[in-house]
Amino acid sequence: MFNLKQYNFKNYNITLVVIVVLLSSIGAFLVSIAQQEGENIFKKQIFGIFLGFFIVFIVSIIDYHFISEFYILLYIVNLILLVLVKLVGVEINNSRRWLNLKVVTIQPSEFSKIIMIIFLAKMYTILREKMDKFYVLVLTGLLMGIPTYLILTQTNLSTSLVMLFIFVIMIFAAGLSYKIILPIILIGIPLFFGLFWYVQQDFQCILTPYQQKRVIAFLNPESEASTDTLYQQENSIQVIGAGKLTGKLLTEGMDSIEADTYVPISESDFIFSILGEAFGFIGACVIIFLLAILIFQCLKIAKNAPDRLGMLIAIGIASMFMFQVFVNLGVTTGLLPNTGLPLPFVSYGLSSLMSCMIAIGLVLNINLQRKRKGGNT
Repeated sequence: MFNLKQYNFKNYNITLVVIVVLLSSIGAFLVSIAQQEGENIFKKQIFGIFLGFFIVFIVSIIDYHFISEFYILLYIVNLILLVLVKLVGVEINNSRRWLNLKVVTIQPSEFSKIIMIIFLAKMYTILREKMDKFYVLVLTGLLMGIPTYLILTQTNLSTSLVMLFIFVIMIFAAGLSYKIILPIILIGIPLFFGLFWYVQQDFQCILTPYQQKRVIAFLNPESEASTDTLYQQENSIQVIGAGKLTGKLLTEGMDSIEADTYVPISESDFIFSILGEAFGFIGACVIIFLLAILIFQCLKIAKNAPDRLGMLIAIGIASMFMFQVFVNLGVTTGLLPNTGLPLPFVSYGLSSLMSCMIAIGLVLNINLQRKRKGGNT
């Protein structure tokens, strides 16, 4: 479990830790701006950051091989939590995604992403010599599809898409045969456009009416139906633009920041709007640069991983961060349909923050073992 003697602590990736400190600190400051009178989300976020770094340290010294040995148990626990959400979950804003554990309310779908990364990494390590078999795609696709479906029906389309993206990237990185990939691409591209057409129709049964309305409003922003649906995104674009080059914070002061007034729930999925208004184009570029370095560091650790298992876990985590950053920025700037995804380490939300911290702990542990010879390959 704790193989401290075989760890090379000179390989403890301080750059990655510093980036997470910077992102979470900036995020906490932005949450304090978004905090409404009577709320205490800033204190919760600060508590989450300190707890998160404790988790990072603990996870970083637990051998990821040891954790992956429980991949079946983790998968079962994941399904139990997601089923409990369906049965006794807390409903907020027409979505049932949370479990009230008396002491704390958690969002199991956030932890599901990490569990499935570990699960898939272990499966693809076991099935290494059989990646040219079609049944590997079908088997792992079904196993990934069950929790993804449970998350989709919460309703949580955005996290379902994260799960799908993680699956695609990981199975490709695991070495899925091109004789399987090419037919999938040839069939998948027209199927995607057909599905995109289908979800816009009145008789579709994949998206909820509210989710369908968001897609249609994005495609037809001039329509009358888009007025309420695009309210958040349109205001987000305006407040980001109001920040101009250097932002309002330095030139006009804290009281000039109005994103929390014009963008509902700006502390979570639309935290980038506050960032853009407060720190301007330069500040937004700094955050994007830090997030890009974080993803690059995860990919670098994947490249130098001591074995296949570590490589796949790091690749899965990098793909998770990559997709969430891309979608969050795309939504807040109006380039993508409105679908809620938190910006890693920056947005408010303890479940999201803990999930990201666990992910960082895993990649740090992989890097500690990068010079180890042998092991699970």
